[in-house]
Amino acid sequence: MGCCDFPAVAQGCDGAFTVDSSRITFGRGCLAELGDRAGALGMRRVALFSDAAVAELGIFATARDSLLAAGLDVVSYTDVHVEPTDTSFAEAARFAQEANPDGYVSLGGGSVIDTCKAANLFATYPADLLTYVNAPIGEAKPIPGPLTPHIACPTTAGTGSEVTGIAIFDLLSMSAKTGIASNALRPTEALVDPDCTASLPGGVVAAAGLDVLSHALESFTARPYVHRPAPPRPNLRPMSQGANPWSDLGCQEALRLLGENLEPAVRDASNSAAREQMMWAATLAGIAFGNAGVHAPHGMAYAVAGLVRDFHPAGYPADEPLVPHGMSVIVNAPAVFRFTGDVSPQRHLQAAGLLGADTRDAGPEDAGEVLATELIRIMRAVGMPNGLSGVGYTEDDVAALTEGAFPQQRLLQNAPREMSKPVLADLFRQALRYW
Repeated sequence: MGCCDFPAVAQGCDGAFTVDSSRITFGRGCLAELGDRAGALGMRRVALFSDAAVAELGIFATARDSLLAAGLDVVSYTDVHVEPTDTSFAEAARFAQEANPDGYVSLGGGSVIDTCKAANLFATYPADLLTYVNAPIGEAKPIPGPLTPHIACPTTAGTGSEVTGIAIFDLLSMSAKTGIASNALRPTEALVDPDCTASLPGGVVAAAGLDVLSHALESFTARPYVHRPAPPRPNLRPMSQGANPWSDLGCQEALRLLGENLEPAVRDASNSAAREQMMWAATLAGIAFGNAGVHAPHGMAYAVAGLVRDFHPAGYPADEPLVPHGMSVIVNAPAVFRFTGDVSPQRHLQAAGLLGADTRDAGPEDAGEVLATELIRIMRAVGMPNGLSGVGYTEDDVAALTEGAFPQQRLLQNAPREMSKPVLADLFRQALRYW
């Protein structure tokens, strides 16, 4: 769709959109370019962030050796917490303050990249954690200026964090996820090497891939940018601008790639072509939602992940309960898209068709159900739990889930329909079980 396909600018709303992204290098083997890229950015002392699992892989040695070969001093931090918390962010920030690097490299999934973003921020502009956190949970104060250069190297086809200015974490005191959103957090460069996903187990590929799918779907169906209130000044235009012509391009291609490649990539680790296409879909969807924003499935997911009690997914560390981010999002998605289908039925049907659904006989009144049915089919095909009940929740948890999701106003206000507390409660009930 182009600009002319969007509604007219609503009174008091914005008539323009902004496109931002990290510089991107994509291709097999490009991780070996890391040292040259870092040197070109003026880095001399580099903080290399990763997690304990990735640090044992050959790709960590590849990254470190490339930096050392370029004559750079490297200090490593491999204690990143899977699904970061306010505590783990603070520990990473202390490391960064003591190491005093002039550049950062993150090698890992979204948890690693987000932790590196936070460490960079709080080492550069020390403050209480909630100073920069999204309102109403935090103060949402603007980041005072630019951060130290950061090269992000994703090892999962999922979060898109390598091209966004968003860092997500669990706020332990609230048992809910929240985050910091600012263009200043966006990594300077991204090295996207599909070879980094070769060793991932199918369950991790599935959860990460469904996060990509949700990024694309939510950005594509978000309220149009011309329905967002105009900012008081142009430089205050938010990253979550709503669906726009630029984000639509990435969303549509990402959905097409996911429809063709998600299931093969999950089933067969040796299918390098499918995993490469998944990596490209993740990058496209990351750029899209980094400029359009996601909405209700992600807002609900923060409560689903934050209130987990005893769920332990295959392929992830078993030392503590965990609902992986992509899983916590997708369990809400069919219920949400059933609800939003009548707002933009053509977009919902187009998305379903790109994912593989037969939409030839579907009318506008069928849009939400057709898309929800296709999502449920994909969930079952890649081994996702049966809704919220599959990760340990019951009807008794609906009130707590609703209270945990409602503060995520940055996301909920981007939805095409109002997400009041009664609406959220009803959506959580519908998401308890799908089959």
